[in-house]
Amino acid sequence: MIVALLLALTVALAGPAAAEPTPPPGSTDGSSTGDGAKITITLEEIKEAAREAAASVGKPGPRWQYRTRINCTSGDADTGCGAAAAACTNGQFQAVVLRRMVDPDGTPVRGAQGQWTAWGVTCFPDRLPGNTLPSIAQIRQAFREVEFTKGGLSIQPVGNVTLVNLPTYFEATWPEAGIGPDEIDASALLGYRLEIQPTLQSLTYVYGDGNKSEPTTSLGGPHPAGDIRWTYKQPGQMATRVDTTYGGRFRLEGGPWMTIPDTVTVQGTPATLTVREAKARLYE
Repeated sequence: MIVALLLALTVALAGPAAAEPTPPPGSTDGSSTGDGAKITITLEEIKEAAREAAASVGKPGPRWQYRTRINCTSGDADTGCGAAAAACTNGQFQAVVLRRMVDPDGTPVRGAQGQWTAWGVTCFPDRLPGNTLPSIAQIRQAFREVEFTKGGLSIQPVGNVTLVNLPTYFEATWPEAGIGPDEIDASALLGYRLEIQPTLQSLTYVYGDGNKSEPTTSLGGPHPAGDIRWTYKQPGQMATRVDTTYGGRFRLEGGPWMTIPDTVTVQGTPATLTVREAKARLYE
């Protein structure tokens, strides 16, 4: 009886067993990633392959040689490579690993083992020797470094002068400088030709009196059809502008376009608007 009580007290004091840490997505064979695809190479297998490759350097006998490619299926960015860009939560592309057996001098061995064959799918291509895929994090950083066009404003009444209680019309404009919506910025990343195409996500019109529009895709327009308009209640100098939120897509080496999982908001070039108060006068 005393022994049983002691055992019960020990269990109670110890508390519940610590929960096992959740493995990262794609670390276990068959685990599901962000797009529901199944991983067929575990993280431990990737680590073991890297260790074996490192240990074989300078030694006799054949060894495995690896290369990786994005796990694109078919179709456009949303149904093909875009899924691979969104599948892994560790900042990597979901990748197919290919391997072949080579001699110490790098010559492929004879037979089937000397041919490139698909080994499986992983979220950890960065752990393998021979991987040259850029990461999603690197793509996002390149996107943030694009010299985006700063939106400008065309305002009516013309001359950037308006009156209290008079509707004022705003229209977004795109200067020549910078990379604007649907234009392409090309650069190099890890030996790949990287093309980034900004897309217009939304515009926010700042009226300068403490008010601004809701995010919209409207470019506005002139009187009388323009749908971006504001009526000022007080006179003064208003620092107006239009801020642009860019999304984007990218492609590597002229391949399929893929959506960039990020947005960038660029503050527009200010335009000073003078608001005057009209006063009625009688003349004889």
